[in-house]
Amino acid sequence: MSPGTRRGILIGGALLVVVVVAAAFFLLNSGGPAPEAATGTEATAVESPGAHDPNSAITEYLQDVSENNPDAAARLTDDNAAAAVALRSTRNALNPSSVTAKLSVLQPAPAGAKQTGGTFSLSWTLKPGQVWTYDVPFQLALSDGKWLVHWAPSLLHPKLEAGQRLVVSTAAPDTVAVADRDGKPVVFSGTGGPRLVDGNPAPLLRTALLGQVTATTGGGLAVERLDAGGKSVERMFGKAPGGGAKPLVTSLSLTAQSSAQAAVDGYKGSAMLVALDTGSGDILAVAQNTAAGASPKALSGLYEPGSSFKIATSVAAIQQSGLNAASPVDCPGVATIGTRTVRNEGFELGATNLETAFARSCNTTFGKLALDLPADGLKKAADELGLNADFEIPGLNTELGKVEPAASKDEQVEDGFGQGRIQASALGGTLMAATVAAGKAITPRLWHDVETTVVKGYSPPPAPVLGQVRKLMRAVVTSGTGHAAASAGEVFGKTGTAQFGDGKQATGWFVGYRGSVAFAVVLEESNDSGPAVQVAAKFLKSL
Repeated sequence: MSPGTRRGILIGGALLVVVVVAAAFFLLNSGGPAPEAATGTEATAVESPGAHDPNSAITEYLQDVSENNPDAAARLTDDNAAAAVALRSTRNALNPSSVTAKLSVLQPAPAGAKQTGGTFSLSWTLKPGQVWTYDVPFQLALSDGKWLVHWAPSLLHPKLEAGQRLVVSTAAPDTVAVADRDGKPVVFSGTGGPRLVDGNPAPLLRTALLGQVTATTGGGLAVERLDAGGKSVERMFGKAPGGGAKPLVTSLSLTAQSSAQAAVDGYKGSAMLVALDTGSGDILAVAQNTAAGASPKALSGLYEPGSSFKIATSVAAIQQSGLNAASPVDCPGVATIGTRTVRNEGFELGATNLETAFARSCNTTFGKLALDLPADGLKKAADELGLNADFEIPGLNTELGKVEPAASKDEQVEDGFGQGRIQASALGGTLMAATVAAGKAITPRLWHDVETTVVKGYSPPPAPVLGQVRKLMRAVVTSGTGHAAASAGEVFGKTGTAQFGDGKQATGWFVGYRGSVAFAVVLEESNDSGPAVQVAAKFLKSL
């Protein structure tokens, strides 16, 4: 490719800089005085780099720099490798929309001279209206009959020294970019870019937290000169908006997040936990352990909720069938309901009441209650508890659940105790519990500064209905399957075990609330709800 054609190609478009752009670490080598003129004849005139006269050498170099052709520019210097790396890395770091390098002064080179020099101007258009321009001294030397630009870091900026680099910053060093709901730092921003506080307290939310900092970055920026260790030596240009700016506020509570993470990390299998503030809808914690993988299943993974869905079945039975906590029901150990044979987990209660059947998690009772409902009865209850709602929470991809009218009577029976085609996520289970606790529709949010979009909202069950459901959920902890949580205070909840696949594995659930904190624990393949109750109790005790 001819030099003329080469210079006509612009390599890479540059985006406007709105965030911290971290350059790949590189060392700007050399920086010493101009070399003595070479006298050797190791290379032929055709093969040696450079130009036949000083003016051509510096003019071609500046044109290649302007046109973002670092390799060509580097071949016009006396340190090809170092120059190519430094020119490319600095261009990537500053990410300008354009660069203009123009010759200002070239000292005359008398006949026989082997060195000369001058100055050129270098202009970086970093953002509209923000152009960084300065003068750069340069030296030229004759080598093997060709003129070369003497490479030094100072060709990028007169103050730049060996081992140093330039980066763009959108905030002062160690500025708090995001604080939790209690004012504790969650994300810092500075010359190295936004970063979570030490310990990476919310790994599942890392992208959401850092991305929101990027999305809300102001219009300012600064160019910093960093030393070899990445420490800022000097602000070279501009003004970062982060200094003194009010940080974003996330709904997270670092205390709750730490407690949730410790609770799931203490479980050997796959575990996830979500917690919400029932008053504000604040997402207080989202945690899952290593065994659950890196994908945020706590927010979007859908599972059969098992008997935790009996909260919805109870809402439907109380609201649509006129029952209350004291209503008499039957709880046989095994029952044929429609054409479906339903069994309890090795117990029967006989004649009892709704509160006891709920507390002991009697499948035969709730299969019969579901069959007595209209075909869409359970869906209506699930709607009122938020399982079919849809929210767009900035930075998060969430799924709450999926509850549709049963396709058959047998399916309707199975739906009554959370099998069939009923699905929910840990976030959905938490929202269901939060709705019971608060008596109002909850809009989950991750930010105090950025609104959650309600794509599909919901209206809660009537207050008298929820009053009865609260009695049922409290009995689960005082005298039922969630008794292991009794030591964690006044806890309301519902356990669940949902078989899937060939029926040999089951997901364990515990959904509930204490005070203003609603939660859901989901354990994959635990085959029992007992461990989920223990994880929840550990979380609540540490708050």
